[in-house]
Amino acid sequence: MRSPEAPMGRSEPPARRSERPEYRAPESPARRPEPPARHPEPPVRRPEPSTHQVLQPSTRRPAQPGPAEFPRPTHDEATPSRQRRAEPARRRTILDRARGMAKVRRTPAPVNTPTVRRAPAPVSMRSPRRNGPARVAAALLLVPALIGTVALPAYAFLPGGQLPGVQTKFSLSVAGAQGLSVSEQAGGAAVSADSFSVTTKAEIDAAAEEAAAAEEAAWEAELASRGDGAYAQVTQQAEGDDYPWWYETPDDYGGGLSPLRYYYRECVDFVAWRLNRDAGVTSAPWKWDWGNLASGSAWVWADAWQAKGWPTSSEPVVGAVAWFTYNHVAYVQAVNGDGTVTIEEYNWNSDHSYHVRTIPVGDALYLYPPV
Repeated sequence: MRSPEAPMGRSEPPARRSERPEYRAPESPARRPEPPARHPEPPVRRPEPSTHQVLQPSTRRPAQPGPAEFPRPTHDEATPSRQRRAEPARRRTILDRARGMAKVRRTPAPVNTPTVRRAPAPVSMRSPRRNGPARVAAALLLVPALIGTVALPAYAFLPGGQLPGVQTKFSLSVAGAQGLSVSEQAGGAAVSADSFSVTTKAEIDAAAEEAAAAEEAAWEAELASRGDGAYAQVTQQAEGDDYPWWYETPDDYGGGLSPLRYYYRECVDFVAWRLNRDAGVTSAPWKWDWGNLASGSAWVWADAWQAKGWPTSSEPVVGAVAWFTYNHVAYVQAVNGDGTVTIEEYNWNSDHSYHVRTIPVGDALYLYPPV
């Protein structure tokens, strides 16, 4: 919208308060005059290398061209109104070109990141190895020689395993040959040679069997020598626990002595009870007890039988006492025909209870019941 005071012809825009005063550079005889403002694209003055061109990398951003570095209008340019209208476009054009040139030549600013210092790589002072023709030829000659030295023997045999002029097989006669002279006296001496015999396994087994038979014969002879052979004949009775004091407390728990003067529920007390039962005595006065039979330790019962002259044997009979070397006695209830015997006992395995077992005949020594 035009101002009412302005003439109808060509008018100038009103000046702003913030507009800077027009600047005219002093005339310089050496400076080339600028082209008139009517040209739309005035020539652009190339910025100085020291200001716009970054020759070496730097962390600082290159300086932007300032307003003092742009060319200033001269006194022979167009009118002030036309100059003011063309000045903003010209400045923008020059500034855009300068920025484009600076953008091409500008080095991107480094990013502020933490710097990690790394140890420099060791520099090798050796010159790079070159595989020349001489090196290749030496390798081709050396490698087969090494393989032949390691893999092959130091000498080669001829067909038949013989070397020329050398005997490779061992000869005892040749190795033991010595150049000796033997006198006539030594030649007539008698020559003796030691002899030895080898014992076979069959001979060893036969000797062991003979030793076992001799030991058994000696044991039977010893048993036969004990006593006069007289013993009580006992009729076999039904097996079962008929021990009258089965409920009494044993000695391990503070129990006392039975009427037979052995501790309750011990193996010796049960066998003494059976010997009295077979003799027809089931109450006092007792025929057999601690005083006239044997002591309270089952270990000495075999010696007590021998001391009294009562017979013992390896052949069991009904009513005999089966004596074991591990301090135990039992009552022979039956003699079986298959080489076993049935025994009744108390306190086997120290449990103070009644047991019935079948054992081989040879597991015990049998003390025959006294008369």
